[in-house]
Amino acid sequence: MNIRTIEEINKKIESGDATVLTAEEISQLVRDGEEPRAEDVDVVTTGTCGIMSGTAAVLHVPVADPGAFKKAKSVLLNGVPGFPGPCPNEWLGSVDMIVYGTNHSIYNDTYGGGFLFKDLVGGKEIKIEVESIDGEKFESTVTMDDLGAAQMIGTRLAFKNYNSFVNPTTEAVSSIFNAINMGGPFKGFTFSGCGELNPLQNDPSMKTICAGSKVLLNGSEGLVIGKGTRSSAEKPNMMITADMKNMDPHYLGGFKTGAGPEVFDSVAAAIPVLSEGIFKETFIENKDVKLPVTDIRGRHSVLGFTDYADAWEGSDERPVHHADICRNCEVCIVRERCPTGAYTGTLNTRRCFGCGMCAYSCPYGAFTMETGNVHFSLEGKSMEVPVMCRQSDIRRARELVAELTKRIETRKFLLNNCL
Repeated sequence: MNIRTIEEINKKIESGDATVLTAEEISQLVRDGEEPRAEDVDVVTTGTCGIMSGTAAVLHVPVADPGAFKKAKSVLLNGVPGFPGPCPNEWLGSVDMIVYGTNHSIYNDTYGGGFLFKDLVGGKEIKIEVESIDGEKFESTVTMDDLGAAQMIGTRLAFKNYNSFVNPTTEAVSSIFNAINMGGPFKGFTFSGCGELNPLQNDPSMKTICAGSKVLLNGSEGLVIGKGTRSSAEKPNMMITADMKNMDPHYLGGFKTGAGPEVFDSVAAAIPVLSEGIFKETFIENKDVKLPVTDIRGRHSVLGFTDYADAWEGSDERPVHHADICRNCEVCIVRERCPTGAYTGTLNTRRCFGCGMCAYSCPYGAFTMETGNVHFSLEGKSMEVPVMCRQSDIRRARELVAELTKRIETRKFLLNNCL
């Protein structure tokens, strides 16, 4: 039975009277032995940040004067391939295109679509190379301000729950699920997901986060346009779109993996407290969220289970760089491995993802970070494996949730009904 409608919640938001709590605040109240009441809370804010491979951009890019070429056959943006079309833009001197966040530069195997999107959103100049269907070649540079359109579409974002990975073999495995080739057996653990803060962990049936819902995608107000590809009742995810011109580069970017660069995004969603049942779904705690431990050679092979309390709680959000300990190695393993390029001799804490790879990698202890160990049972044996790489960033997720909460409290973000 509903206790209020979205229209009633929006009226409270517009008057500045809405009570908004984050999903973590709700879970903490439950941990403290309290039982929050639905009538006392209007909106619960949720969020996540992590690698989201199903990310693409639809761009309209000026290249040359009208009449310079008939149609584009191929296009590169900082060396990252785009796919011209679907509109041919015949003789207009511009190109409509789709660029995947997982596309890799033909010039630099550590640079890909995710890094390109961050540079574009951050206002950097992008080199464009176009070959026409007649074999003519054109070069230009553009910034975001030059683009006629820049729309991001996430085809499968913010899964309710993810898998985690270990390597049970002695042979190193290259995979998108770890920042480097993963050695074994059981030398490290890598995972994604923000547990009790995840949007669909708090609305697993997508009763309120659904087609038509407004969300924040990388800081830009966007829309859920439906369930994402590979969405299922057990592991739902969302298809989301938003204008890249309104995004904050802090919330998206590239992430180098053992199999090449990937893309990360941040998503925040609001859950309107329409009923007691909807509200109680947000009581979920990290200890209750199972995290399958799978073989990195194939996520279908589940070896055991841990949970997000084991993976997240008691860990540090960011590393500490001890410059006085640094040996200034000729080839710095941390610089080589840092997935987001946050370490270049100094640590850029704004660019840092909190993955833990620096602390795991430096042989001299120049980086320290508590990432913890996870525990699971394998064939009756208790396993303890150190966390080597986190492919989700809890700090960015919390920052975007705080931004969404602020927008609601300052009457800048209203809620939508499902379509």
